Amino acid sequence: MSDSKLTCEGIIMAVIYGVDTQKPYSASDVRDAIVECFTQAHDEVLKEELKDSGRGLDSEEFYQIKKLNVQQLIRQYFKEVGGDYEKPTKESLVPVCDKLAELASHYRDPKIIIKHYSEIIQLVHNL
Repeated sequence: MSDSKLTCEGIIMAVIYGVDTQKPYSASDVRDAIVECFTQAHDEVLKEELKDSGRGLDSEEFYQIKKLNVQQLIRQYFKEVGGDYEKPTKESLVPVCDKLAELASHYRDPKIIIKHYSEIIQLVHNL
């Protein structure tokens, strides 16, 4: 989730899925933000898909299973675009985002997809 805070100096600080845009960040930080964004955005879908895997787990443990599921999907997308999940680049992040947006179009409102995609692409472009 993106979060903007107005500091006492009047500077807007934006944190986008854990990435503080006012500080230097890496392509790996953006990749992690993508994982967080997709996990949050598809919470209900993931709950349904993984309900059998989540039996007997507390909410944090179940969240970690959902996140792991998203990480596996994103690893696959990196592979498909010729990128490396462990060493992402600005150039590999964009097609991965495109693939995720395409997948999300089956589950989510287009306005939400555009909002999330725009936030992540902003991070990518500022690398």
